[in-house]
Amino acid sequence: MSRMSAGRTVISQHIPSNRVINQFPKPFRADCTPHKEIDFHPKVKNACSENRIGRVGLRICKAVLVGDVSVGKTALVNRFCHEVFEKDYKATIGVDFEVEKFSVLACPFTLQIWDTAGQERFKCIAASYYRGANVVIVVFDLSDESSITNLVRWMDDACENADQPIKFIVGSKKDLVSQAAYSQVESRVKMIANNLGAEYWAVSSKTGENVQEFFFRAVSLTFDAAVLSEVDTALAPRATQIGTIKVEQKDLYESRKRKISLQKCCNH
Repeated sequence: MSRMSAGRTVISQHIPSNRVINQFPKPFRADCTPHKEIDFHPKVKNACSENRIGRVGLRICKAVLVGDVSVGKTALVNRFCHEVFEKDYKATIGVDFEVEKFSVLACPFTLQIWDTAGQERFKCIAASYYRGANVVIVVFDLSDESSITNLVRWMDDACENADQPIKFIVGSKKDLVSQAAYSQVESRVKMIANNLGAEYWAVSSKTGENVQEFFFRAVSLTFDAAVLSEVDTALAPRATQIGTIKVEQKDLYESRKRKISLQKCCNH
């Protein structure tokens, strides 16, 4: 629903208070991310303040969760979306999804979270849902080092059909590992994440540790990139193609001005 206010369109919809992002979230740690941003891009902040985010506020951005069976993908989604943790494991059949609405810098933003099955027999089904993903989240089990083995394969498979996604590697079940064991796993996974250009996080769906912080980070990075792309596209000079000659519209405008000036001179 939209209404006009002070000469601009304001999109109004109910956004829960726990889905409001006004500050750029920090990474898990500074050495765990390839992203150097410490705040929303100035162009993005300016566009949001003037309500010039174009179609971004109306678009659904897509995040896909992939990883081995029983690593905690569904538990992670349920903790964030429903604030619940179910002890009894139930394997995902095919694909499940959730839709979460946010207010980022007072602008609406929707994230669709696709939770894919980890079983090999569902791989072909799940792969069809990777297409167009803006965010790829590869989940592994911090308490099971064997789940680290397939991180690269999962990331490569998901990114093959994704749309230049923002990439994350998330270690789940942090509550099940000792600090010493965790440190060993982290050093290994950080190297993998760095090679993949992915940001690393460690979370616990049971306790909720870092779950909201992670999703807020994913949403903010995605929103920032989407709005910046929208703004840059709007500001880029459009071109008119004439045969094999590419003419910039600003050049056409200058030509028209010169033509008018010449006509005035001739008339005198």
